[in-house]
Amino acid sequence: MLIFKAAVLLQIALSPVWPMGNAAELGDPFVIVNKATNTMALIEGGQVSRIFPVATGKTDDLTPVGTFRVTVKAVDPYYRKDDIPGGDEKNPLGTRWIGFDARNTDGRQYGIHGNNNPSSIGKYVSNGCIRMKEDDVQYVYKHLPDGAAVVVIKSEAGYKEILQQIKRQ
Repeated sequence: MLIFKAAVLLQIALSPVWPMGNAAELGDPFVIVNKATNTMALIEGGQVSRIFPVATGKTDDLTPVGTFRVTVKAVDPYYRKDDIPGGDEKNPLGTRWIGFDARNTDGRQYGIHGNNNPSSIGKYVSNGCIRMKEDDVQYVYKHLPDGAAVVVIKSEAGYKEILQQIKRQ
């Protein structure tokens, strides 16, 4: 029994996770969305892999800050609000949906998605979602698995500094 306890403690001590305060373990890969700069960093192998321009909420409270998890992924998502089928050029969700569990939702209300209005990227225009250019969201869709962390912050710091702060916590 003593050997089993020692093995479990050793495994925990050596696991490569970076908890963020009381948040769940982030794992790898994950994304950090910065509302202050309307950008999103893809973190792979513990490093900033790519940075993308995004659009976030029209008002500060619409895109929630916190650490969330990817719970739903969809290709050509259906837009329920206006009954627009997936794949339709009028669909404001674009070709990919990466839903996350913000505000105790099931990943169908808040998400990272493409859009049919590329000029909106970099602006504060959404109803809470994180909009991306189509090529960018397709890349992230391929690299961000179900269960991955989505960290939404508002910070003037650069991503290398933000990542260092996360690793220290």
